[in-house]
Amino acid sequence: MAADDSIAGTAAPAFRPALIVVDMQEDFCPPNGSLAVTDGRAIVPLINTLLALPSLVLRIGTRDWHPPNHVSFASNHASARPFIDTTTIVNPHNPSEQYRTRLWPVHCVADTPGAALVPELDAARLDAVIDKGTDPRVEMYSAFYDPLCAPRVSDTGLADALRKARVTHVYVVGLAGDYCVRSTAADAHAEGFETYVVVEGTKPVDVSGWEACKAQIEGAGVRVVSVESEEVRRLFS
Repeated sequence: MAADDSIAGTAAPAFRPALIVVDMQEDFCPPNGSLAVTDGRAIVPLINTLLALPSLVLRIGTRDWHPPNHVSFASNHASARPFIDTTTIVNPHNPSEQYRTRLWPVHCVADTPGAALVPELDAARLDAVIDKGTDPRVEMYSAFYDPLCAPRVSDTGLADALRKARVTHVYVVGLAGDYCVRSTAADAHAEGFETYVVVEGTKPVDVSGWEACKAQIEGAGVRVVSVESEEVRRLFS
């Protein structure tokens, strides 16, 4: 981004923030979600407050949008137990590249009520909604791309959209903090954006491991910040 600005003869922007609202969907929220995150709905008012801020140059929502035969569903593996068992994901274009992933209950199947954004979310303020996890062969927590890289299987184009909008800082909220929020934030940082997870704007699947997970997120270069922090208050200026 800096190089392009230099060529154009203009200074690089100092602060052009974007908000990514991750997977605020019915299946991730109580009381009826098939993969409900504890207190998942409680973060919506804060997210709506952030969405309304005029300082944001881009507001992106994401959805898990799985086919019924998705590899992450325990029901698609013989005798597998959701939350407990794992499976090996193999790059369909390069069998030497593999990783393990946790198996889940069936959730966020495309075009089902469970995949819908929760109605209390002010979705009208979103500039775009990105669907992820659409390929049945790979798990995809991040809103950017799957964890395979030789070659990648799925890329949503989110990094290009942020660069096109000349975004400098990325704030991430939504569900769940220890999976899709974490991976989205890590990839935003890897793509060169100064990245923050707003801690009051997310909830984890595994509450007991959340403190350790936050430390790991920060270890990857992402800041985990409070809504009262200087980094978030800057959005209200």
